[in-house]
Amino acid sequence: MIAEIQDLLNDQIKYEANASMQYMSMASWAENTGFSGVANFFYAQSEEERAHMIKLVKFVNERGGKAVIPQLDEPSSDFDSLNTLFETFLKSEMFVTEQIHKIIYVCLENKNYNVHNFMQWYVTEQLEEESVARDLLDKLNIIGNDKTGHYLFDRDIASITAAE
Repeated sequence: MIAEIQDLLNDQIKYEANASMQYMSMASWAENTGFSGVANFFYAQSEEERAHMIKLVKFVNERGGKAVIPQLDEPSSDFDSLNTLFETFLKSEMFVTEQIHKIIYVCLENKNYNVHNFMQWYVTEQLEEESVARDLLDKLNIIGNDKTGHYLFDRDIASITAAE
């Protein structure tokens, strides 16, 4: 594995780990604010990002590279609304998508089709993640500041978590 691609994959390990911790923080905020459905959604998202990180670590190591387990950034923990929470979710997913595209680009430049092929799973995953984030944020924008709407949103998001 060439050093540039290994470095990008190690960066991606950190991005996935940071996302996992950010979503854990978001789950905690939601739980402390009375939104148990949203909390469970973000606990599940946190676990999913952790699984993405582990998949990358194993991939790098199994190909003779050296996965680096990063020091993590402190996640945001103070959100003023559900909208802010889900805007943060969408921004995070868009950032991760952008970083995955960088890896794909470098793989193609270097004709590293093995890593390129492996990363296609992440491309598909990110399409789904961004779609879910946009859909949920759209629903919150429709609801506005209606507390009954927030209650129903929190109740209904549990079905998304259960379906995964």
